[in-house]
Amino acid sequence: MLIYTQCMLLSIMSYKTVPGTKRTQKLVHLILHFIALGAGIFGVYIAFRYHDKESIPDMYTLHSWLGLSTICLFGLQWVFAFFSFWFPGAEMPTRGRLMPWHWFAGMIIFLMAILTAETGLVQRFKDLELKPGQEALIVNFTGLLTLLFAIAVSLSVILPRGN
Repeated sequence: MLIYTQCMLLSIMSYKTVPGTKRTQKLVHLILHFIALGAGIFGVYIAFRYHDKESIPDMYTLHSWLGLSTICLFGLQWVFAFFSFWFPGAEMPTRGRLMPWHWFAGMIIFLMAILTAETGLVQRFKDLELKPGQEALIVNFTGLLTLLFAIAVSLSVILPRGN
């Protein structure tokens, strides 16, 4: 799921940082989100497959509920945006009305992905029954870096675009 979250980050950041025409920025944004969606779907598939192999029940933790909800919402967001903003594309006034909702839903989905990662770390910490030491330090440090990552991306989206 790390690849999924990283591709989401790159796609969100690319819309403001990729030089070129608006169409080029949209295309990069669209492709990176498509890669993230594919990675997320693959991650969910692997998780279900692992649970079947190890006879672990599915969908019994907050992490699993958040993860599946995030992937489903992300897929809907991608399809909706593809047909509204790319092909065939809605009329300009309609796009203008949809854009704030697209931005808002995208940020919610991104923050859900971060929350899923954080709950996954807590679940992993519990499952491994980590005692204070090197492994616990790594898990906690990863959680803090994930939080800082989410703050940095959110700030980059909120702040006005630099030209």
